[in-house]
Amino acid sequence: MSTHRELREQLGGYALGHGTPAERAAVRAHLDGCAGCRAELAGIAPLRDRLALVDPDRLDDVPAPPAGLGDRVLAGVAAEQAAARTDAVPLRRRRWVPAAAAAGIAAAAFGVGWLVRPVPEPPPLEPVAVQVAVPAVQATADVVPHTWGMEVQLHGAGFTPGEVYRAQVTEDDGRVVPAGEFLGTGDTEMVCNLNSSVLRQDAASFAVLDSSGAVVLTSSL
Repeated sequence: MSTHRELREQLGGYALGHGTPAERAAVRAHLDGCAGCRAELAGIAPLRDRLALVDPDRLDDVPAPPAGLGDRVLAGVAAEQAAARTDAVPLRRRRWVPAAAAAGIAAAAFGVGWLVRPVPEPPPLEPVAVQVAVPAVQATADVVPHTWGMEVQLHGAGFTPGEVYRAQVTEDDGRVVPAGEFLGTGDTEMVCNLNSSVLRQDAASFAVLDSSGAVVLTSSL
């Protein structure tokens, strides 16, 4: 059985449509129960074209900082701190010293591969009405608008265990666009994030179909 780390490392390939049917089914099942991986996949999806250009043979290459960078930075910080303690140093220069030290430390941190990533605010959720065509299924849904498309957060239970369900979004002009797949979990409640390249303002409806192509649920947007 694959571990969380192994399945997380497959998200890039999954976003590109790679992997055997068994591997993709395992990733889909893991996504149903892992909010962190769903969020990471949602962030990867807009980068699909760039991921296709990645050379797997170079993924283990680690960039190294220039030789002696750390020593030069620390020496510069020490010199500025010594100058700041001298009475002859103007007040304006003394105020500048801590900023220079902070900039030097930040440069050293960047050189050894540290990266500070800002945390964006979550986009708004838009509850939408869901019409269920299969009595055993219970479901609710929220729509999340993104700059790259639209996300449907589906909460539900009663989907046949192990069966593959397919989601799709219909645009205002009638064009049908795939929005991902998931495995049924039976009576166990699931939370599934379904992503589509259709922008929210262009979407007319979405639907979930079972493996035979029959409509399980729909929602007008």
